[in-house]
Amino acid sequence: MGTALVTGASSGLGVEYARLFAADKHDLVLVARRRDRLEALAKELQAAHGVKAQVVAADLATPEGPARVVQEVRLLGLEIDFLVNNAGLGASGAFADLELSRELEMIQVNITALVNLTRAFLPAMLARKRGRILNVGSTAGFPPGPFMAVYYASKAFVNSFTEALWYELRGTGVAATVSCPGATATEFAGVAGNDRSLLFRMGAASPAQVAKEGYRAMIKGKPMVIHGLKNKLIVQSLRVSPRSAVRAVSASLNPRPPVQ
Repeated sequence: MGTALVTGASSGLGVEYARLFAADKHDLVLVARRRDRLEALAKELQAAHGVKAQVVAADLATPEGPARVVQEVRLLGLEIDFLVNNAGLGASGAFADLELSRELEMIQVNITALVNLTRAFLPAMLARKRGRILNVGSTAGFPPGPFMAVYYASKAFVNSFTEALWYELRGTGVAATVSCPGATATEFAGVAGNDRSLLFRMGAASPAQVAKEGYRAMIKGKPMVIHGLKNKLIVQSLRVSPRSAVRAVSASLNPRPPVQ
């Protein structure tokens, strides 16, 4: 058994991923800002599965956050066999109206921290000739996303980066997988401000099911998993649809700012 590090482990998909690893008897490093939630989850997993669960409270929205995680792992003397870059931020609205600080934090969490942590733990995986990296991308990473422009663009980076990394890692014993869920019933939508959008009114997936599918794809070393038949069909349709139509449909699914 190995050790899995899960970011964004205080709620939603992060909790579900942690439970899956623990059920398979993997020890855990749980990372998020909210220490109280992490500690409660650690106690739950230790009691239910007899695994060790370490807590690292770090804010990945700050430049210092990823370095803090890496330092804590080293101080604990742990080797990371599974890295799940699940932490993510979102925001809705016209780009010109949104707070720049929030948009930059989104890039820091969704892109910069993910790249930082992947680069920090990948070399040791390669030296051991075993390991798995699971990055949480999104179906939002396939089209442009008016009224969530930076979020969609950040997930396009995650999708593309992970697929490229998977190719580079062929034959090494290490694999990278990107999980691409659509609307999922977690806290994320409420924080991002799109929980009442048309996208979510059309139905949101269970985080437990999404995590289970992502976990299985990661273990098998697949490059990508798109969750749900509806999302698979949508992604396929994007490849043959005019970009003007893709932009318009994507915009219609996101919350529009009020008319002044």
